[in-house]
Amino acid sequence: MLDAALKTQLQQYLALLRQPIRLTAALDDSATAGEMRELLGTIAALSDKVSLDLDGHDVRTPSFVISREDQTGGVRFAGLPLGHEFTSLVLALLWTGGHPPKVEPSVIDSIRAIDREIDFEVYMSLTCHNCPDVVQAAALMAIVNPKIRTIVIEGGAFPKEVEAREIMAVPMVYGNGEVFGSGRMSLEEILAKLDTGAAAREAVQLNARDPYDVLIVGGGPAGAAAAVYAARKGIRTGVTAERFGGQVNDTLAIENYISVLETDGPRFAANLESHARAYGVDIMNLQRAEALIPTAEPGGLVEVRLANGATLKSRSVILSTGARWRNVGVPGEAEYRNKGVAYCPHCDGPLFKGKRVAVIGGGNSGVEAAIDLAGVVEHVTLVEFAERLKADAVLVKKLQSLPNVTICTNAPTTEITGAAGKVNGLRYKNRATGEEHRVPLEGVFVQIGLTPNTEWLRGTVDLSRFGEIVVDPGGHTNVPGVFAAGDCTTVPYKQIVIAAGDGAKAALSAFDYLIRQPVAQREEVLA
Repeated sequence: MLDAALKTQLQQYLALLRQPIRLTAALDDSATAGEMRELLGTIAALSDKVSLDLDGHDVRTPSFVISREDQTGGVRFAGLPLGHEFTSLVLALLWTGGHPPKVEPSVIDSIRAIDREIDFEVYMSLTCHNCPDVVQAAALMAIVNPKIRTIVIEGGAFPKEVEAREIMAVPMVYGNGEVFGSGRMSLEEILAKLDTGAAAREAVQLNARDPYDVLIVGGGPAGAAAAVYAARKGIRTGVTAERFGGQVNDTLAIENYISVLETDGPRFAANLESHARAYGVDIMNLQRAEALIPTAEPGGLVEVRLANGATLKSRSVILSTGARWRNVGVPGEAEYRNKGVAYCPHCDGPLFKGKRVAVIGGGNSGVEAAIDLAGVVEHVTLVEFAERLKADAVLVKKLQSLPNVTICTNAPTTEITGAAGKVNGLRYKNRATGEEHRVPLEGVFVQIGLTPNTEWLRGTVDLSRFGEIVVDPGGHTNVPGVFAAGDCTTVPYKQIVIAAGDGAKAALSAFDYLIRQPVAQREEVLA
């Protein structure tokens, strides 16, 4: 199951175990159970600190629990944690064995402070690149706090359970039998949902922060590059972001970032954050900006008001809030989100194995999604508003060669229909004839581009008719001391490498602005 190279790597990781751990498996006669037995046997054979018990019992089989030798509880995996979840398995082994997680001590203290019983059930798929963050967060919480119990369930191994709970998007988390959350969630986000007083306490701490020289709003590639360039100038730099990495976290493969042959979104986002932290950037995660208050006098402080009530002050601000998936805006889309309406084919595609789905959008992302899904589902119907597909010719040719794909162009979607709480069809109109059609199906994947995250800036900085921040070649907005970079701006071509370059340019422009302020203020900046 594991090749020689992977076994060698795993053995090196297991050498980091500080105390004995036990793997206890509850098996049945399935093929998955046989693979699980082989996997666990391999792990146990690679370290004398790992013991294996094949006589365990659980309501879900096959499954296994990782626990310390002196404890009975731990993290349970139902199904095989391979694919994207192999890293989650390795980390669970290490953390259970006493190897410290790369988490701030204050976060660990917050986990330990939870004083109530919580049973987490985390449903994931092996192809989901959003799932590992949630799986690892819930696993760590169970390892740190014995009052928290976590079971990670691979949906493909338990299809009847997934169907009974009508799970159509992963990751999906249940807490004590009730829906706790869906989609990517960081450890800090989960803790915030459990501790309702955390936001108010954090607002007090943020209000006490000294003013920054450069404050960056948004932590995607543009924001991270701006942070690194600003911090390297030796000035006080802060980043406030809803989640560091931004939409990059939702990107499966990155193969066009110059000098990086291949990586994935979550890994790239983690590297962005590590690079910024290496220069001492003050990163304030899980913070949503609600208002920008320009300075009332030349060279004064710009303020950014956050959703938790805190206000941050800075001599200059760089807006790099990025963009999000655009909604179709038709009846049924919001109602059936995560009940058949999805936005990530890589994450949720396997949940529609053998079913009929539609993809809305004929650009590169839509055609790529349709090609990907065609290898998993029974049939794909691609619906495109324009008269022809806008994707690259090589992608269109590939799509047209697939026998289980129907392409409908000149066809605006008018409604996503459903029954019993889940999607059962899609309606579209033929613009040439005016005729309406309904396609029976079980899933709809929306792939129609991006909307800039700039609603909170209306009336403050100039925006284009598409909601993009209007910038000049140096990243200047119409507001003194306020700059912008990345996908939220009028700069064409929304690409990671372009956003990073724009972030660097905006930081250099911000520094140039700061050093041209009156002498007293310039001395403060350069002190």
